[in-house]
Formats: sequence, C-alpha cells, structure tokens
Amino acid sequence: MRREPQARRDPQAGRHPLAGPDPDAAGDPFAQGGPQSGPGGFAAAQGDPYAAADAYERDGSYGQTPGYPQADAFATSGPAAHPVAETATATAQRPAEAKEGKEGKEGKEGKGAKEGEGAAAPSWAGGKKPGRDRYLDLLRSLALVRVVAYHVFGWAWLTILFPSMGVMFALAGSLMARSLNRPALGVIRGRIRRLLPPVWVFGAVAVPLMFLSGWQPAKQLGGTWLIELFTYVVPFGAPPYPWDTDAVPGVGWLSGSWAVQAAGPLWYIRAYLWFVIASPLLLWAFRRVPWATLLAPLALTAVIGTGLVEIPGETGRAITDFAVYGSCWVVGFAHQDGLLKQVPRYLAVSCAALFMGFGLWWASGHLGPDGWDLNDIPLAQAAWSFGFVVILLQYAPSWQELPGRLAQFDKLITLSNNRAVTIYLWHNALIMATIPLLDPLWQFPLVYDTLGTAFAETYSVWMFVLVWPLIGLTIVAVGWIEDLAAGRKPRLWPDGSRRARAGGTRRR
Repeated sequence: MRREPQARRDPQAGRHPLAGPDPDAAGDPFAQGGPQSGPGGFAAAQGDPYAAADAYERDGSYGQTPGYPQADAFATSGPAAHPVAETATATAQRPAEAKEGKEGKEGKEGKGAKEGEGAAAPSWAGGKKPGRDRYLDLLRSLALVRVVAYHVFGWAWLTILFPSMGVMFALAGSLMARSLNRPALGVIRGRIRRLLPPVWVFGAVAVPLMFLSGWQPAKQLGGTWLIELFTYVVPFGAPPYPWDTDAVPGVGWLSGSWAVQAAGPLWYIRAYLWFVIASPLLLWAFRRVPWATLLAPLALTAVIGTGLVEIPGETGRAITDFAVYGSCWVVGFAHQDGLLKQVPRYLAVSCAALFMGFGLWWASGHLGPDGWDLNDIPLAQAAWSFGFVVILLQYAPSWQELPGRLAQFDKLITLSNNRAVTIYLWHNALIMATIPLLDPLWQFPLVYDTLGTAFAETYSVWMFVLVWPLIGLTIVAVGWIEDLAAGRKPRLWPDGSRRARAGGTRRR
C-alpha cells in the first residue's frame, strides 16, 4: 500500500488506502490529502470546496428564471451571468439598485468611489447582467465530479484532462467581480458569512473524532496549536490534522490516515478566503493594468513554485496556492468585465495554447512521485490551468437553459451548484466511509470465491458508485446549513423542482 510522502501533495484532497483481503493488490487510489491542484494542494475545492450574485446577497435570488434556484457554491462560485429581464415589480422593489446599475453603465466613477464601491469599470468592461448562466453551472458541476473521481481513482491524467480547481477559481473570480460593483466590505462580509457555518459543522464532527483517535495537537503543533486549531473556526490557514491516528473507539475503520483524507482538502477553503479578501485590490489593479495583473500570479509562481525562492511552512503553501490559481481568478474578472471577449478568439486560443504547451513541457522535466500529476508541479499547474480556463471562457455561451440532451441533467446540476460547499467539504470523508460498507462483502462466498479477483480489481469503481448515495444523504443531513448561512429558508433537496413547479403554475 503506497503512502504519500507529504501531507499536501495534491491540491484536491487525499488518497485513501483500499481495504480488502489482499491490501497489497488493492493499492492506494487516493492522491494524498491536499488540494486538487496546487502546490501541496488539491483539486474545489474547490472549488471551492465552492457563490452568489449581487441580488442573492440581498434576498437569496439571482433574478433567475423559475426552476433554477440560486446556488451558493463555496459562497464563491455562483451562477455567472446571462441577461434576464427584471419584471416591473422587481424593479420597483429595487429602485436603488436599478439606479446604481444605470450609473455604473454610464461610467459615473465618482459616485461609486464615494460610496466605497469596487473599482469603477474601464471602457472595455461590458459587464454581465444578473442571472443564471447554465454553462457556468455545468462547468462547476463537472469540476466537482472530477474532484471526487480524482480522489477515488488517483489518476494523474485527470489533472490534465480537466483542471478542476483552476476552473472553480475562475468561476468564483467572475462572480466576485460582478458583486464588487457594490461596497467591498459588504461583499466580503457576505461571502464569509455564507462560507463559515458549513465549515463549522464539518469541524464539529471531524475535530472531536481526531481527539478520540488519540490526536495530541499540543505535542504535534507546539506552542501555536491553539492558533492553528482556530483555523477550523476561521480558515485563514489550512486547518491541521494528524498524519496517523489510532482507531476511534467504536468506529474501527477510522484509523491510520483517515484524518489526512478527510481534512486535507480544506486548503481550498483557505485559498478561497484569501482570494475573497484580496479581490477589491486585485480588481482595482486589474481595471487599471489588466494584462500585468493577469500575468503577475504566473510570474510569482515561477519564482516561488519552482524552488527559486522558498517560503517555509503554511505561509509558503498559502502563498504558492494563491500564486498558482491567481491568474485563473483574474481570468474570471476578465470574463465578467468583458475584456476576454475583446480579444480576437484566434489570438486568445493561440496564446492559451502556448501557456498550456509550456505547462506540459515544464511538467515533463519535473515529474513528481505520481508522474504527470500536475498537483505536484506548481508552475505546470498554473500555466495549464490558466490556458484551459481562458479557452473555456472565451468560447462560453450564455445559456439560460441547458440545451439538447444536457437538459436531462438540469436537476442534478442545479442541486450540485446549490450544495457545492457541502459536496466539497464532505466528499473525501465519505469516500473513506465506503470502505466499511464494501469490505463486509468479502464475507460472502460468492464474492470471495467466485468474484474475488474481479471485485478487488474494481474496488475503486464500487467506491465511486457508492460515494454518490452517501453524498446525497449528507446533502439532506447538513446541506441546509448553506441555506441558513445565506439567510434563506432551509431546503433539503434544492434541485429546482419546487421553483419549476411554481413557475409553471404562474404561467398557466
């Protein structure tokens, strides 16, 4: 069974040991417990683990069409934008906002600056109207599925096929740019308010189990243990966890590296929080020197993500993650403000391809313990993710509804966007929980004698299949915390069905 040499190898979470009668054959399909994409980090969580539009922060709605309830994905990745006309009633209810929007379009920077709003948009900033963009919702859902798949199977090529964390940060950056048309402090406060309660619930379950399994943070972390433990309350740093634990009394399967797998992905929450707090300054810089702001994080990654300059400890990991995904976040600004569409498509795609090619070239000469896993290669991850999201957003359609066959996944996409934080926070722990559900099957003669080899070889597949019902149960059990954090009425299964039925009734 392979063990990860370092704690935060993968920005997406962690890898779990496959249990079974023949552990050597089972292998360890989990990349370590870090974020999916970054230097020592994981895949986002994500994320990111995982946001709301302007109107949503006020009343929990996006101005979206019936059937598509607002998503609070990581309080970071809300729907992006497509034009949805407001009714006369809605306009009457929000005269201040309507006036403010009109002034923003006319470029009246003085009033915005006077009121403490975000940086006034430059002449090329077309902006996006409030509403659900189902294309971006689809991307967010795909990112979450990819994160779960990576943490089950540990396939390095998944980090190239779809760089989930880069995509999630880009979507979050786009939403943040739109929200910052309003006072920055209020936006930041709203994001943090929606993010923290789900983290508290996760910590309220995970931390006591760590103590029960013999964790002694004072001995492991030294004199800073109380401060580090406080990151489960306010994740200004990646929360700590024990690398190896004894079995939890009464829960024998919670032993070994379960805490690494469960808490490792929390790096994304810390990275997201940093981006949210830094966004007013980043957006101000972007709207004045866009290209320099866009490329600066890549330059920083080339310095600190290659070992040229080393910053030790959690501070170094946090700065590296910020640099690796910083350009993706700023690409979200460019998408929201319309700058990306001002660049000729052939030029944007050509430049993006050059960055992606450089990322693969750099990776080829700096392969990590898992080969082509970009989570181990910060500069390659940064360049590849940057080019990837530029192409995704350059070709972004504006879908009010999912087209064609994609429409059959509408409810699942709506649900995953509404519960992105819950899915991200809990998915790795739930992957571990599949092991005690699958292992008893070895007691059946049919499995052990007849299907033993096939079952062992497809163990990861069964884990991937089984984890989704567990995620569904977790959404029902604790997902409603996201609604309370956002000031909405709790919903057990927010897949848009109720809103769709209400909309159909109104139309009749």
